[in-house]
Amino acid sequence: MALAAEGRSDAFELLYDRHADSAFSLAYRICGQRAMAEDVLQEAMVAVWRSGARYEAGRGSVRAWILTTVHNRAIDAIRRRSVADRGRASDEGLAERLPARERTETEVLRREQAGIVAGALDTLPGDQRRVIELAYFGGMTHMEISSLLGMPAGTVKSRMRLGLAKLRLELGEVCA
Repeated sequence: MALAAEGRSDAFELLYDRHADSAFSLAYRICGQRAMAEDVLQEAMVAVWRSGARYEAGRGSVRAWILTTVHNRAIDAIRRRSVADRGRASDEGLAERLPARERTETEVLRREQAGIVAGALDTLPGDQRRVIELAYFGGMTHMEISSLLGMPAGTVKSRMRLGLAKLRLELGEVCA
C-alpha cells in the first residue's frame, strides 16, 4: 500500500488484482445491477489510487479499507440513482401513470414506514448503524462484515444486537 501511495502503478496493479473480485462482489450485492457495480468499482479504485496516502494500517487491513470505500461509493450510487429516478417523473401526465388507488395507498404506507425506519437508524451510534446496514441492506453475513471492518465477529454480533435492541425501542415508541 505504501508503494501504491507513492504513485507506483505496479503496486496499485497488484492491489487491484488482489481485491477487485471481492470489491466487485460487494458492489454488486449492494447495487443489484452489473453496470452500476462496475461503475462503483471503478470509482472506488480511482479513489483508492488518489487517496492511498490516507490509508492507516493501524485502523484496519487494506482489504477492509478498500471494501469500505466500495461500500460508501455503492451507497452514494444508489442514492444518486434514487434522486435521478425521482427527477424523471415530471408532473405532465402523472395522473395517467399512477397505479390503482389501493396500490397507491400501499406505496404511501411503505414509504412512510421506510422513512420511520431510516429515522430510527439515524438515532443509532455510527458503529451499530454500520453493521446493521451492511447486514440488512448489503446482504452481508457477520463474518463478511467482520472481514470488511477488520474487527472480531463477536464485536460485530454485539454491535448488531445492541443496535437492533435500540431500534426495537425506538420503533416501539414511534409505532405505538
